[in-house]
Amino acid sequence: MFTGIVTDIGRVLELEKRGDLRARIGTGYDVAGIDIGASIACDGVCLTVIALGRDPQNWFDVEISAETVGATNVGGWAVGKRLNLERALKVGDELGGHIVSGHVDGVAEVIVMKDEGDSTRVTFRAPEEFAKFIAPKGSVALNGTSLTVNEVVGRDFGINFIPHTKTATTWGDTAVGDLINLEIDTMARYVARLRDYG
Repeated sequence: MFTGIVTDIGRVLELEKRGDLRARIGTGYDVAGIDIGASIACDGVCLTVIALGRDPQNWFDVEISAETVGATNVGGWAVGKRLNLERALKVGDELGGHIVSGHVDGVAEVIVMKDEGDSTRVTFRAPEEFAKFIAPKGSVALNGTSLTVNEVVGRDFGINFIPHTKTATTWGDTAVGDLINLEIDTMARYVARLRDYG
């Protein structure tokens, strides 16, 4: 489990197709404190660490299944791409965002970006099957970042990015047309289930 609070910005160092996709990700995390088998959310995708090293910078390797590549924006990763990283939640950690599983539901598209003062308002288009789970003032995880929804119109929803978020995450790199990993709020999923079958 994660909170959607990004704690490092990593960078894709290598990509290799070996049946599954293998990625090497450079990180500011101290790899001495990461165990093989640990889970790290990479742009919101929960991935398992399979190797670690420090030559010349800290890095960890992950394997990504074809299913995950197909359900996320991982297929668009390239060497040099910056990624939002978050280590798995530990008992006693502060819950600053919302509970996030790292199981991406689908991919949203950035359709509009507009500066409002120092902040940036971004409008996303959600896949049809997940739009019903997104509500004004509700939570959503986008590329692993816990965010509050401002408004919803059909499949489109808006998020306001303050300057801190744009510099502490990869959101400062975003452009119209980008495909973004979307994880809907678990609570919204259960409420919908209860409504439909309760």
